[in-house]
Amino acid sequence: MAQAVSAAGDTPQDLSRRARRKLEVRRRILEAAEALFDARGVAASRISEICERADVAEKTFFNHFASKQDLLRELAAEALGRLLADIEQVRKRPGTTRERLVAFFGCIADHAEEAGPMHRELLTEMIHVACEARTEREQTRALKGAFGALVADGLAAGDLTRRHAPETLTDMILGAFYVLMFNWAHLEGYGLRRHAIAAARFLGDAMAATPRRIRR
Repeated sequence: MAQAVSAAGDTPQDLSRRARRKLEVRRRILEAAEALFDARGVAASRISEICERADVAEKTFFNHFASKQDLLRELAAEALGRLLADIEQVRKRPGTTRERLVAFFGCIADHAEEAGPMHRELLTEMIHVACEARTEREQTRALKGAFGALVADGLAAGDLTRRHAPETLTDMILGAFYVLMFNWAHLEGYGLRRHAIAAARFLGDAMAATPRRIRR
């Protein structure tokens, strides 16, 4: 049977190849930008340098992204996707909700420590981009859903309190996460790991079905 050909003369395989090529170029630009931002900072990195690192023309860059802010918006969305994957992975861990919270907040610190020295600036820029009205709603909704599932697991296991609404427990986790990220991005010398683990233990203790006894 003859293969279907579009009006422009492209076969489905040609279109698929072109689409894959476009995605590969877009991925190369994103990876080049993130590496450059981590190494030199967002403000100091020019679009021309991103293009040089990605081995693409500036025209190609603007075929994919309207501006550097548009590129940051996509990096923020990808970071959120990784964060949601981390939460999902933690949900599969054996143990109590308190132990899962400690593991998750510890994972946040691990990622921060593995990043380059300029990652704070990148995170700050990504937070600013994420705080745009529509993006913020989508981000908050996604995070609340993920943390809400973690709370639901704890309630089903019987290790989280029912003295407060599940939505309240979810909001407390979400709030702690945002505070940690904001402080780490803006406060020089902020001990993220120490504060992250302390926050996780506090949340686990405060939300436990049976409050932990304080040893005297």
